[in-house]
Amino acid sequence: QVQLVESGGGLVQAGGSLRLSCAASGRTFISYAMGWFRQAPGKEREFVAAIRRSGGSTYYADSVKGRFSISRDNAKNTVYLQMNSLKPEDTAVYYCAATSYLTWRLEANEYDYWGQGTQVTVSS
Repeated sequence: QVQLVESGGGLVQAGGSLRLSCAASGRTFISYAMGWFRQAPGKEREFVAAIRRSGGSTYYADSVKGRFSISRDNAKNTVYLQMNSLKPEDTAVYYCAATSYLTWRLEANEYDYWGQGTQVTVSS
């Protein structure tokens, strides 16, 4: 069992930056590849970024590539999402998720555990 708690969301102007954190409970954090997803009002949840267990490989949605960066600190049981050059269309609730797969996965139904989400609002 893994419990995930996101933090770091907020209101930011277009072009600004935010860093989201996701703290995991338990001592088996390294057993999970981690992902970030987001869901805007009226839209389906979509993949944003993912990182494999060791942190050596990452994958990004085309919409955030070059602007967002995912990383993890296995000693702190935490995964991060650095978001730069934010756009109004990045506004959404952001969720972190854990999957028992070795490497990153792109589909929400491939993840086993989810956080409660953190709101990110980008004003124009």
